Amino acid sequence: MKEYKYLEELFDRYPKLEPVREPVYKAYEMMRDCFAEGHKLLVAGNGGSAADSEHIVGELMKGFVKPRPVPEEAAGRMTEIDADCGAELAAKLQGGLPAIALTGHPGLSTAFLNDVDGSCVFAQQVYGYGRKGDVFLGISTSGGSANIYKACVVARSLGMRVIELSGRDGGRIRDVSDAAIIVPEMETFKIQELHLPIYHALCLELEEYFF
Repeated sequence: MKEYKYLEELFDRYPKLEPVREPVYKAYEMMRDCFAEGHKLLVAGNGGSAADSEHIVGELMKGFVKPRPVPEEAAGRMTEIDADCGAELAAKLQGGLPAIALTGHPGLSTAFLNDVDGSCVFAQQVYGYGRKGDVFLGISTSGGSANIYKACVVARSLGMRVIELSGRDGGRIRDVSDAAIIVPEMETFKIQELHLPIYHALCLELEEYFF
């Protein structure tokens, strides 16, 4: 299957997304290169966008539409440690692309919210997890979420690449993003409805490339 098949299909199915074709392709290539070089993706958002963050990680860290069998070498190492358990693990585990949703750490986030500043929770996580070469995907329907913006600033300071997934005019997050995917809608629910096919296409394209 040729590269970009799923992205091309995205724009065929959703002509309204044509204005964001360039940043979608750029975002895909940034994530592809990130994973190919052994780096990881960090994702964050608020409310429905928090759920989208978890959704994206779920599609990347396990099989989406195709099997991702454990390589024979890895399976062999598992069975050397424990023949029965290793065989079970080799049969059931799936290849994953390393991605972390920053929205799923309630102990850390509530502690930082209580002790320091809730608007800096995602920034703290990016500062702790992020490394040069990683990618941060910030989801904000307005493009102006303070906690996402601050996380973007930290990501850039660490030498990470930044992808924005937003709507309206892209807000100030657009100014600190390497790829700003600003869907052509103004209402939150309509923006979110367009975000899903975009990140599904990105995840499908990445799965096809690596597996």
